[in-house]
Amino acid sequence: MANGHGGSRTPSNPAPVSGPSQLSRRTDGGPGQPARYVSGLGYGQGQELMDSQTAAPMSASGASQTQGQMNPAPNPAAPPVPLGAPTQRPDEPVTEGNPLGPGAGPGVLSGGVGTNMDAAAQDARQLKAYLPALEKTANMPNVPESFVRFVHYLRGV
Repeated sequence: MANGHGGSRTPSNPAPVSGPSQLSRRTDGGPGQPARYVSGLGYGQGQELMDSQTAAPMSASGASQTQGQMNPAPNPAAPPVPLGAPTQRPDEPVTEGNPLGPGAGPGVLSGGVGTNMDAAAQDARQLKAYLPALEKTANMPNVPESFVRFVHYLRGV
Protein backbone atom coordinates (compact mmCIF):
# COMPACT_ATOMS: atom_id res chain seq x y z
CA MET A 1 0.00 0.00 0.00
CA ALA A 2 1.07 3.60 -0.52
CA ASN A 3 3.15 5.03 2.35
CA GLY A 4 2.41 2.01 4.55
CA HIS A 5 -1.26 2.95 4.99
CA GLY A 6 -4.18 0.62 4.50
CA GLY A 7 -4.56 -3.09 5.03
CA SER A 8 -5.67 -4.90 8.14
CA ARG A 9 -5.45 -3.02 11.41
CA THR A 10 -5.78 -4.76 14.75
CA PRO A 11 -7.67 -2.72 17.34
CA SER A 12 -5.93 -2.00 20.63
CA ASN A 13 -9.09 -2.83 22.61
CA PRO A 14 -10.25 -6.44 23.03
CA ALA A 15 -13.08 -6.17 20.48
CA PRO A 16 -13.44 -3.77 17.53
CA VAL A 17 -17.26 -4.01 17.61
CA SER A 18 -19.52 -5.69 20.11
CA GLY A 19 -21.61 -8.58 18.82
CA PRO A 20 -25.37 -9.00 19.35
CA SER A 21 -26.83 -10.25 22.68
CA GLN A 22 -24.97 -13.43 23.83
CA LEU A 23 -22.05 -12.69 21.50
CA SER A 24 -21.41 -9.25 22.98
CA ARG A 25 -17.95 -8.46 24.35
CA ARG A 26 -16.43 -5.48 26.06
CA THR A 27 -14.93 -2.87 23.73
CA ASP A 28 -13.48 -0.49 26.31
CA GLY A 29 -10.36 -2.42 27.25
CA GLY A 30 -11.74 -4.65 29.98
CA PRO A 31 -12.20 -4.07 33.68
CA GLY A 32 -11.20 -0.63 34.83
CA GLN A 33 -10.36 1.00 38.10
CA PRO A 34 -11.59 -0.87 41.16
CA ALA A 35 -14.42 0.58 43.23
CA ARG A 36 -13.07 2.06 46.46
CA TYR A 37 -14.92 2.49 49.73
CA VAL A 38 -14.62 5.96 51.29
CA SER A 39 -14.94 5.96 55.06
CA GLY A 40 -16.18 8.84 57.17
CA LEU A 41 -19.28 9.56 55.12
CA GLY A 42 -22.76 9.87 56.56
CA TYR A 43 -25.05 6.91 57.16
CA GLY A 44 -25.70 5.08 53.88
CA GLN A 45 -23.57 7.43 51.77
CA GLY A 46 -20.60 5.04 51.64
CA GLN A 47 -22.74 2.25 50.21
CA GLU A 48 -24.40 4.67 47.80
CA LEU A 49 -20.97 5.75 46.54
CA MET A 50 -19.88 2.13 46.12
CA ASP A 51 -23.07 1.35 44.18
CA SER A 52 -22.51 4.28 41.83
CA GLN A 53 -18.87 3.26 41.26
CA THR A 54 -19.84 -0.28 40.33
CA ALA A 55 -22.79 0.81 38.17
CA ALA A 56 -20.58 2.92 35.90
CA PRO A 57 -16.96 1.75 36.24
CA MET A 58 -14.15 3.94 34.97
CA SER A 59 -11.67 2.68 32.38
CA ALA A 60 -8.29 1.40 33.46
CA SER A 61 -6.43 4.02 31.42
CA GLY A 62 -8.15 6.97 33.11
CA ALA A 63 -6.09 6.87 36.31
CA SER A 64 -2.68 6.72 34.67
CA GLN A 65 -3.43 9.54 32.24
CA THR A 66 -4.75 12.01 34.78
CA GLN A 67 -2.65 11.07 37.81
CA GLY A 68 0.02 13.71 37.15
CA GLN A 69 -2.49 16.35 36.05
CA MET A 70 -4.57 16.40 39.22
CA ASN A 71 -4.49 19.45 41.44
CA PRO A 72 -2.43 19.04 44.58
CA ALA A 73 -4.29 18.44 47.82
CA PRO A 74 -4.99 21.53 49.93
CA ASN A 75 -2.53 22.31 52.68
CA PRO A 76 -3.58 20.22 55.70
CA ALA A 77 -1.82 22.71 58.01
CA ALA A 78 -4.44 25.36 57.19
CA PRO A 79 -7.85 23.90 58.14
CA PRO A 80 -11.00 25.69 56.98
CA VAL A 81 -12.40 28.36 59.25
CA PRO A 82 -15.48 27.12 61.14
CA LEU A 83 -18.75 28.90 60.45
CA GLY A 84 -19.17 30.18 64.01
CA ALA A 85 -15.55 31.34 64.40
CA PRO A 86 -14.78 35.02 65.04
CA THR A 87 -13.87 37.06 61.98
CA GLN A 88 -10.31 36.99 60.72
CA ARG A 89 -10.77 40.44 59.11
CA PRO A 90 -12.17 42.71 61.81
CA ASP A 91 -11.38 45.94 59.90
CA GLU A 92 -13.12 44.82 56.69
CA PRO A 93 -16.85 45.61 56.29
CA VAL A 94 -19.19 42.74 55.51
CA THR A 95 -20.20 44.53 52.30
CA GLU A 96 -16.63 44.52 50.89
CA GLY A 97 -16.86 43.75 47.15
CA ASN A 98 -20.54 44.71 47.01
CA PRO A 99 -21.69 47.77 45.01
CA LEU A 100 -23.80 48.91 47.97
CA GLY A 101 -22.70 49.71 51.50
CA PRO A 102 -19.33 50.54 53.03
CA GLY A 103 -16.11 49.06 51.69
CA ALA A 104 -14.55 48.78 48.26
CA GLY A 105 -16.93 47.97 45.40
CA PRO A 106 -16.91 44.97 43.05
CA GLY A 107 -13.78 46.26 41.30
CA VAL A 108 -11.72 45.00 44.22
CA LEU A 109 -12.69 41.42 43.36
CA SER A 110 -11.30 41.43 39.83
CA GLY A 111 -8.52 43.96 39.96
CA GLY A 112 -10.43 47.21 39.41
CA VAL A 113 -9.45 48.78 36.08
CA GLY A 114 -11.14 47.51 32.93
CA THR A 115 -13.83 45.55 34.73
CA ASN A 116 -17.49 45.11 33.97
CA MET A 117 -18.21 47.88 36.48
CA ASP A 118 -16.57 50.39 34.13
CA ALA A 119 -18.88 49.23 31.34
CA ALA A 120 -21.90 49.38 33.67
CA ALA A 121 -21.06 52.96 34.68
CA GLN A 122 -20.71 53.93 31.03
CA ASP A 123 -24.07 52.31 30.23
CA ALA A 124 -25.69 54.20 33.11
CA ARG A 125 -24.30 57.52 31.80
CA GLN A 126 -25.72 56.76 28.34
CA LEU A 127 -29.11 55.82 29.81
CA LYS A 128 -29.30 59.24 31.50
CA ALA A 129 -30.37 60.65 28.11
CA TYR A 130 -33.59 58.62 28.48
CA LEU A 131 -34.17 59.72 32.07
CA PRO A 132 -37.25 61.94 31.35
CA ALA A 133 -39.12 59.07 29.69
CA LEU A 134 -38.00 56.62 32.38
CA GLU A 135 -39.16 58.98 35.16
CA LYS A 136 -42.55 59.32 33.48
CA THR A 137 -42.86 55.53 33.37
CA ALA A 138 -41.71 55.21 37.00
CA ASN A 139 -44.59 57.49 38.10
CA MET A 140 -47.23 55.28 36.47
CA PRO A 141 -49.36 52.95 38.62
CA ASN A 142 -48.39 49.28 39.09
CA VAL A 143 -44.75 49.86 38.13
CA PRO A 144 -42.37 47.45 39.91
CA GLU A 145 -40.46 48.94 42.81
CA SER A 146 -37.21 47.68 41.28
CA PHE A 147 -37.79 49.87 38.20
CA VAL A 148 -38.44 52.91 40.41
CA ARG A 149 -35.19 52.22 42.30
CA PHE A 150 -33.37 51.90 38.97
CA VAL A 151 -34.61 55.33 37.88
CA HIS A 152 -33.54 56.80 41.24
CA TYR A 153 -30.11 55.22 40.71
CA LEU A 154 -29.81 56.75 37.23
CA ARG A 155 -30.64 60.19 38.66
CA GLY A 156 -27.65 59.89 40.99
CA VAL A 157 -25.13 58.80 38.36
